[in-house]
Amino acid sequence: MPAAPTWDPGQYLRHAGHRARPFADLLARVPELPGDPPRIADLGCGPGNVTAVLADRWPTAHITGYDNSPEMLDAAHTDHEGPTAGGGRLDFSHADARTWTPPAPYGLIISNATLQWVPEHADRFPDWIAGLTPGGTFAFQVPGNFDSPSHQLMRELAHSARWKDRLADTLRHEDAVLTPAGYLERLVALGCEADVWETTYLHLLEGEDPVLDWVKGTGLRPVLAELGEEAEEFLAEYRTALREAYPATSHGTVFPFRRIFAVATKKA
Repeated sequence: MPAAPTWDPGQYLRHAGHRARPFADLLARVPELPGDPPRIADLGCGPGNVTAVLADRWPTAHITGYDNSPEMLDAAHTDHEGPTAGGGRLDFSHADARTWTPPAPYGLIISNATLQWVPEHADRFPDWIAGLTPGGTFAFQVPGNFDSPSHQLMRELAHSARWKDRLADTLRHEDAVLTPAGYLERLVALGCEADVWETTYLHLLEGEDPVLDWVKGTGLRPVLAELGEEAEEFLAEYRTALREAYPATSHGTVFPFRRIFAVATKKA
């Protein structure tokens, strides 16, 4: 199992614009919700910046963001918690997606770039679908880039002679997420009307070693947690490999990023 990462909200939010775009694309496919006002759960809310966007779509909703990172929840409480402009409410609570069960019926359970951290997360779908009100929706997006150079190089380095004793079992593998067809099969089997698709974004990143800067906020967190002060040696090797895999151009560094989306509506 991957090492438990320690999250850094500031590092994560350095690429907030690019990271928020898949959430907006997911949200655009979510239908109107049952309930007046609707009840919404954001599973894996992080620092709450995209959770707050839900209040723009459903101004009167009671929205709860759940996360298991104290650092992320502290940022969410500080920056986003409280009444919303439309008369709803936004709050945050500690929960682990591996064990979380809806405490009340929800019109929407949504998860943005979280489930890849949860082993066998598709086995949790029955409990989450059961926690929807009739006509409610379960929607999520996960990265589908575990076979991309950014992740392959990270795993290869972790399994090298220098690092394998410390890191061989630390990182997630290619099976961290299902295929789009696999998600569709699981959701339809639960009696949902499901819409599943994939998109590859070509993020144009700026700055020095921007791909390294990106993964330091997400996929590299278990390595940083495991190595502590020794991480600089790993980062030096990894940085060199990333520069070759993602060469800088006069316009920036192109970072292709595939993501998988699913919107499943429980039949009324």
